[in-house]
Amino acid sequence: MQLRRRGIDTIVLCGISTNIGVDTSAREAFQHGFNKIFESDAMTAHTKEEHDYDCKYIFPRIGK
Repeated sequence: MQLRRRGIDTIVLCGISTNIGVDTSAREAFQHGFNKIFESDAMTAHTKEEHDYDCKYIFPRIGK
């Protein structure tokens, strides 16, 4: 609600847990109709494979 009040419709996502925290935030933002930009160089996960999976298969479906 705070973002909408300020006229924000796009968010940039990054974080320390690509496949957990960033993924969950992205899905919530998707449900609320926000545009999403993913900064994959500013994310990490426990393994490269976990990070790569979300960046390759999940994020392109719900943002840029």
